[in-house]
Amino acid sequence: MIKLALTGSIGMGKSTVAKMFERAGVPVFDADAEVRRQQGPGGALVEPIGQRFQGTVNGGILDRDKLAALVLEDPQSLRELESIVHPAVRNARAEFIAKHKHAAALLFEIPLLFETGGENDFDKVVVVSAPAEIQRPRVLARPGMTAEKLHSILERQTPDEEKRRRADFVVDTGGDLSTTEAQVRDIIACLGLRPGG
Repeated sequence: MIKLALTGSIGMGKSTVAKMFERAGVPVFDADAEVRRQQGPGGALVEPIGQRFQGTVNGGILDRDKLAALVLEDPQSLRELESIVHPAVRNARAEFIAKHKHAAALLFEIPLLFETGGENDFDKVVVVSAPAEIQRPRVLARPGMTAEKLHSILERQTPDEEKRRRADFVVDTGGDLSTTEAQVRDIIACLGLRPGG
């Protein structure tokens, strides 16, 4: 089994590229989606986060905006949140691998792969990248996003240039979707995988 990590800065098109791999028959584990699930109503992370970050949970519901406001500008609080979240995601990832143990390849969408030192857990790293003049408008079009918030996020992320340098494969999403899809097909072929599993 080939374990692929898919990463890239905010607004680069990770989810779009992950769906292309999935359509080609590669099962996908989305770390962010797993965090949202476990932080959602009845999720396993709600109680431990609520205990550590007072006022973020009301009636069993985690206020993700309030939590973000608490940790975004405080590195110590962010580390404490990560110490709660990361082990839960690792466990979910292990379950995903066990569930798909007969797959030829698995793709793990992990936005903060390099930032958390996780690249050594994978056989190959795919970085999704686009020019800053394309990335910025994409991100600013998101609900609730501001230039200040984007700046704060980018400050904590490994620069795109460094991610590209450390990648085994780079998918450029600055063009049209068909060009991006062709790059994904090339990666699948390069790895000796057959589209469709």
